[in-house]
Amino acid sequence: MSGTGAVWRRVRGRLRAFPERLAACGPEAAAYGRCVQASTAPGARLRKDLCAREFEALRSCFAAASPGCPVHRRYKEN
Repeated sequence: MSGTGAVWRRVRGRLRAFPERLAACGPEAAAYGRCVQASTAPGARLRKDLCAREFEALRSCFAAASPGCPVHRRYKEN
C-alpha cells in the first residue's frame, strides 16, 4: 500500500499548485463570466455555444497553465 501514499502525495501537490498556475487566466475567466452573466440577464436566454469563444479562450489558458493534465489531452484529441 505504499504506492497509494505516493499517489495521494502527487495528487495533493497538483491541487496545491492549481490556484497558482491558473492565476494567469483571470482575464479569460472574467470575459467568460461577463458573457454568461449577460446571457442570463433578465430577458436574455443562455443558449449552448453562446459564449463558446470565451470558453475556448479560458479552456486554452487552463490547458497552457496545467501541461500534462490528462483531461486537457482528451479535449485536444476531440
